[in-house]
Amino acid sequence: MILFFAETKIQFSSKRPIKSWLVKIAQQENRKIGDVNIVFYNDEHLLELNKQYLNHDTLTDIITFDYSEKNILHGDICISIERVNENALQYHCAFEEELRRVMAHGILHLCGYKDKKEDEKQVMKQKEDEALALFQTLFND
Repeated sequence: MILFFAETKIQFSSKRPIKSWLVKIAQQENRKIGDVNIVFYNDEHLLELNKQYLNHDTLTDIITFDYSEKNILHGDICISIERVNENALQYHCAFEEELRRVMAHGILHLCGYKDKKEDEKQVMKQKEDEALALFQTLFND
């Protein structure tokens, strides 16, 4: 089950399409969704999580805490709405598209994809692009 929580202001037109899309991403990776929480924060809160759990003193758009077991995805996907907004401006895309990219990124982390090395980043970017294309196919956004 995918649950959404907001510690900051955010509005969705509908959560149902997002949830079904994220389930499809997992299915394409031969995974099932268990308990996945997507939590929206401001920069300050996500920075504190980054310092506390990862010893990184930098702003970030997403932190994924993976509790998955075998092929069942469990985890917390923590997203900074402020970073997503900044990314959307920087990459000249709509906020909603960038938000979908970041949510897909979190699900892909739960599926086992990494993004520390350059080759891992390339694979992650390709998978994100495929996930965004899937959303377009499913919902003709």
